[in-house]
Formats: sequence, C-alpha cells, structure tokens
Amino acid sequence: MLKNLLKIAWRNLWKNKGYSALNIFGLAIGITCASLILLWVEDEVNFDSVFPKQDLVYYVPTNNQFEGQWRTFYQSTPGPLAKAMKDEIPGIVGSARTTGENLLFTVGEKGINRFGRFVDPDFLDMFSLSFIEGDAATAFDDFDAIVISKETATQLYGRNTTALGRVIRVNNDTNYHVTGVYENLPDNVSFGFQWAAPFERYALGKEWMKEYRNGFADTFVELSPKADFETVDAKVRELIPSKIEEEDRYAFLHSMKDWRLRSNFENGQQVDGQIVYVRLFSFIALIILLIACINFINLSTARSEKRAKEVGVRKVLGSGKRKLMAQFMTEALITTSLAALASILFIWMLLPEFNLLIGKQLQLRLFDAVHLLPLFGITLICGLISGWYPALYLSSFKPVEIMKGVKAKEGSAHLIRKGLVIAQFTVSIVFIMGTIVVYQQVRHVKSRDMGYKQENLVQLPVNGDVLKNFRSIRQEMISTGAVENAALTNSNVLFGGNNSSGLQWEGGKDTEDVLISHRYISADFFDTAGMEILEGRGFANDVGTDSKNVLITESFSKLMGQGSTVGKRIRRNDTEYTVIGIVKDYLYGDMYGTSDPVMFYNNPEYTGNMYVRIKSDAPMAKALIEIEEVMKRHNPAFPFEYEFVEDTFNAMFTSEQLVGNLSRSFALLAIIISCLGLFGLLSYTAEQRRKEIGVRKVLGSSVSGIVKLLSMDFMGLVLIALLISGPFAWWMMEKWLEGFAYRIEINGWVFLIAGCIAICIALLTVSFQAIKAANANPVKSLRAE
Repeated sequence: MLKNLLKIAWRNLWKNKGYSALNIFGLAIGITCASLILLWVEDEVNFDSVFPKQDLVYYVPTNNQFEGQWRTFYQSTPGPLAKAMKDEIPGIVGSARTTGENLLFTVGEKGINRFGRFVDPDFLDMFSLSFIEGDAATAFDDFDAIVISKETATQLYGRNTTALGRVIRVNNDTNYHVTGVYENLPDNVSFGFQWAAPFERYALGKEWMKEYRNGFADTFVELSPKADFETVDAKVRELIPSKIEEEDRYAFLHSMKDWRLRSNFENGQQVDGQIVYVRLFSFIALIILLIACINFINLSTARSEKRAKEVGVRKVLGSGKRKLMAQFMTEALITTSLAALASILFIWMLLPEFNLLIGKQLQLRLFDAVHLLPLFGITLICGLISGWYPALYLSSFKPVEIMKGVKAKEGSAHLIRKGLVIAQFTVSIVFIMGTIVVYQQVRHVKSRDMGYKQENLVQLPVNGDVLKNFRSIRQEMISTGAVENAALTNSNVLFGGNNSSGLQWEGGKDTEDVLISHRYISADFFDTAGMEILEGRGFANDVGTDSKNVLITESFSKLMGQGSTVGKRIRRNDTEYTVIGIVKDYLYGDMYGTSDPVMFYNNPEYTGNMYVRIKSDAPMAKALIEIEEVMKRHNPAFPFEYEFVEDTFNAMFTSEQLVGNLSRSFALLAIIISCLGLFGLLSYTAEQRRKEIGVRKVLGSSVSGIVKLLSMDFMGLVLIALLISGPFAWWMMEKWLEGFAYRIEINGWVFLIAGCIAICIALLTVSFQAIKAANANPVKSLRAE
C-alpha cells in the first residue's frame, strides 16, 4: 500500500515538473530561513549552558538610588561583600569577587594580549572549569599562580607542549607561574575570560577595596541546592544597607539563566532583554514557513481541474476519501522532504554569510539529534500544513459530475486562495516597512550631535611605558604630519567609567544625590576628541597648575544655578575644586537617552586610554603605520593594538542592526516566496484561460489589453494586502520604538514606499507571465475547436 502511494505520488510530481519545482523551491526557502533563525535562537537560549551549575550560580548587581530613581549597575559591588554573603547568609555555599583586565603575556620573544579575570578561589569551582592540566582545588595555592585557557597555552607554548609549571612574564614587569590549563570556553558565555589569577594579588595594597562604599567588582555566589532563592535574595538585599546604614543602595541576585536573555532593568526592576528578539525571530520563522506552505496550498487547489478526472476515476474504481487524502498527503510529504533536502544545501551555502550578518560562529551539526530532530519536525509539520487542505478539497469532488464532464466547482477554494495571497503579501509588506523604520531609527541616533567628532579618532591602550613617555609620543606623532593631536583619558569616550554622588557645590538646589561621572584626562583631550569648551578655558599642560581645577559639562553647570559657573567651587570628599571651564554636553553610555553630568580632572596619572586624532586628509593606512612606528620606539614590549572610535560606536547598535539586517533579509525572502506563488498561480490561470485568450486575440484584443485582464485580479489582491498591512505594521513598529527614549516618529511615506516596492515587484512577476500568455499563438490555442 505505502509503496503504491509513493510510486503514484512520485509520478505525479515528475509529470508536473514546473509546479513541483516551484513548490519545492518555495518550501526550501522557507525551511532554510526558519532553520537559520532557529540556529540563532538555539545559540541565544543556550548562553552559559556550558556551566553545569547554571541553576545555582548568581551574579550580584547593585541598585542605587539617584534623584528618586533606582539605577542598576554591574561591576559595582564592594570588596567585602562576597565574603560577608558567604559567612552571614545561610544557603550561600560559595562566593567570589572578580575584576576583568587585559594583560600582556610574554614567553621568550612571543607576546600576546589576553583578557581575563582576577578571581577568588570559589570562582573556579562555581564555574566548573574543566582542567586539562593541573587541579582546580590547588590552582591558587600560590600567590603568583595563574590558570590559562587551552587556546592561550597553545599560542604561548605551541601544540602538544605542557604549560604546567612554566613562567609567564606579565605586562613586562611581573612573573606568574602556570598552575592549570582549562578547556576553552565557547563564544556564547556572558562573562568570558582566557585566564584567571588570584584576586588577592590584584587587591594587594589597595586599601580602598575594603570599604563598603566603594563599588568596583563583579561578584558571583553559589546557592545550595536546598536553598530557597526568595529567602536568600531578601537577605542579600539587606546586607549593604546594614553595613553602611543607608537605604539608597542594595545588592540582589541575578540568575545565570537570565544573564543573556533578561538583563535589562527599569527603576531597579528586571524587565526584559535579548528574550524580546528571541521571541520576535521565532515568530518570524513561523511566519516565513507559513508563507511557504501557502504557496503549496494555492498551487495545489488551483490545479484542481487537472486532478479532477483522476479523482473521479479513482472514486469510481472504489477509492474512498481516506485513500485519496492519503495519496495527496503523501505527495505533500514527498514535496516537503525534497524541499528539506534542498534546504540543507542552502543552509550549508548560506551559513557563512549568515554568521557574518549576526556576528556569530554557528555550525549546522546536521547529525546531532538537537538539529536533526527539529529539521525532521519542521519537514513533517510543513508537509501536514501544506497537504491537509488540498487533500481535503481534492478528495471531496463528486465522481458523477466529473465523469459527465461538468467542471469541478471550486466553491470557497477560490476565495481561500485569494485570502492566502493577501496574507502572503501582507507579511511581506510588513517586513519591508519594518526594515525601513529600523533603518531610520538607527540612522536617527547615529546622526545626532554626539558632542565630539568620532571620525578619524583612534583609541590605543595605555600600558607599559606609554604614560611615562607620553609627551614624547605625542610630539613624534604630530611630527609625522599625519596626526593632528593625541591625549589621555581614564575612560572610553563612549562609555560610562567612574562615577559617584555626594558632591557639594555653590548655588543651585540640593542635588547631592545626582550621579556625576569623573574623567581624568591630559590637557589636550578636548582638542583631540573634538569637544567644545563653551565658557572659560581648558587645562594647562603643567599638571600642577590645574591640580585643583576642573571643567564640567553644561548639564552639570545648570545644576549649579543661574549665571556663570566659572569660578564656582565643588567639593568632592575632602577636596575642593574650582570650575575653570564649561564643556558642551556629549553623549556616552546610553545612545538613546541623555548622559550623566561629567567633571574633568587634569590628572593623566590615572588614565588607561590614549586617543589619537588623524588628520582628515592623511591616508589612513600610512598614518597607522607611522603611529605604530612611534609606539614601537617608546613601548617596544607591547604589541601595537588600536580600534577606531567609529567602529566601537557602530558596535553599540548590534541588536538594532541585527533586527534591521534580518528584517531586510526576511522581507526579501518573503517577497521571493510570495512572487513564486503569484508566478505559479498566474501560470495556471493563463493555462486555464488559453482558449479565452486565443478567442480575444482573434477578435482583435491587444497584448496590453490581455495583460491588463490577467493582471488586474492579482494586483487588486496586493492593494488589499497593502491596506491591511499598514495599520498592523504601524502598531508593531510603534511598540518597538517605545523602548527608545530618543526615537523617530513614523511617517506616512514609509507605508507609501513599502507599498510601491511590493506593487512593483508583484507587477513585474505578474507581467512577465501575462505577456508570455498574451503573445502565445492563438491558432495553437484554438486548433482543437
């Protein structure tokens, strides 16, 4: 029975190669798209799953109150908190402070920069690092110990070479002994690191780390399997207030399972995060699959007249409705199986480009059960969805009417086909509108006044002898003729950096709980970054001249009351500073909001970044070579590393750009699939009406008239889709834009452009087949009469 069903189904598919190819190709595109999205979703939901204690390990952020609002900070817990939680709160069995840092590792003539963490001993057990060499239990017995990843060990010592017990020169001034090598961590971890060393070594001599009011560390805790989360979390929230006797700051527990997917907070409350995009793209995958299935349904029901006699003969010979449905379902399942095989080839071809698009390194791993079973499930579901209605519809024909030559009545099938075409193009137009709105929003934010010039601005790390030799470095760079200026700062110009509250100043209202960011800079920073001093002056080159003077941003100046702020005093802790200049506000941190006020200090001693402004007319490649030569002369032990501020800025829009890129790709795929359906439907319509077209041509109808006749019905469906998609797209994009404080307003021309694109593409598809039908020789169409 099954063999007969398969044989007949294959013959039918082979007999109608054109329509079979359209169905297979359309379904293959849909399955490919859904599979790629699900690979991305799998990677997102499996973030941090490499760690066995995912259910027990928690990160400890802090909520801090400023101006009546709670703000959530990472890397902000005080040094003593980790030990206090473990000692004082039942249910916490492990705790660790950590802080991340880039270090230069040197072995012989080989030097590499690697990011890692200084950690407390419990950290190794909490994250269950898999040691290849050494033992996690004794790895930190020595003060100068360090454990490194397998990749780092290979780069330093080569393959198949033991790293255990070897010496690494760190930052060209300190020796560490390798006490362990652990397996490389995958890319999808929230807190990655390529080495770990004892936190106590980092904390040596830093007495300020022992204060509860100084937040600086990432802190992790492990709960006992029997511990009640709510009880432990409540006690953690009480711990800092009990130590500082204030209620404007507290720590809380953030589950490892939420580090990636639910990492956004509003007024101290966890709201959402990457999970929004996981849900969105999963929904899109389903929609793309449905669009592909719609093509199959439309083409199958449209070809009902050709299959009518076959159905009639089968029913006369004794086939029941169930057998007929089984036959048509078998055809659908074979079609989707072939589409699934084609999609594997498409995925293999497109995966490298898809990885570039999303910034990941996903792998197909086809024969893993976690990938093979979903592909099989998608194939089966598509086959059932695609085949169910056509099978039900075709098997319902009455044999008596068919054998008499009465044309099979379509009933509601014609309306259903029209509805499905409308649904296809509605989704396609929504994707097009979404692509345009996302592009507008990202461009809107990128084009706002940043308060500095990011073009041709290069950032270099301050390490080794850079600080000591900076004046010479700067002068030699300028002497090359390619560099305009260079300066030092403690923080990346695009990000937050150090901040505090509790400052006191002259004038203005009582605003001591305002969060103020602090920037330690060299005198040339404002000129280098392209920041504008609105009033007063900048710093003198002599650090001592302005050691007690500061510049502040205009938002800070407004807090200090009416009139000029220059000359007013600000007290921070026990030191009083005089304002000598006002800097125009600049944007950092939250690209969609407003940034906190900033106070600048003439203190390059605490800086960690150097910025170099390359002249706009200088060849970039040549300028970088000359900058490297200067750095090699003055800091030869460290490799030359740099990044463009513009690239860092663009990377801050990863999620928005991902939405935009995927929306554009999905819009293209949805249009292709929809147009395949239109092409097939019009082809069959033209075939059904070939005699009518022949008669019209004989009676004098023009080609353009026949093209118009064949096209109008389908173009009307596209127009209806445009009317439906407009309100839905507007509502959906408004919901998306609600998450941005600095946002665009959706204009009506967006819908007009999206509609024109869809109509033009549909018109090209329809016209191609319509012109072909209109140009057919009427003699061939009518010779049977």
